[in-house]
Amino acid sequence: MAKLKLDLHDIFNKGRHIDAELERVIEEAVARRIATVEIIPGKGSGQLKKRVQRFLAQKHIRRLYHRIENDADNHGRLFVHFRH
Repeated sequence: MAKLKLDLHDIFNKGRHIDAELERVIEEAVARRIATVEIIPGKGSGQLKKRVQRFLAQKHIRRLYHRIENDADNHGRLFVHFRH
């Protein structure tokens, strides 16, 4: 099963880059019919994860994926599942 991975550690403090990378990885998953995207906002204060969740909750983004799964073992990671 193909999977994409986006680690946000390097750009955690660059707002426009975060949104651009999230948009890019979602579009790539849709275009390539990838089943899962792993997004790693990291643990930290949780603000970056909240930002990612707000991004994914936008209506035009929400319609592109099936569900979001929080990693039970690592709360600094989440999975976006697509149904193609």
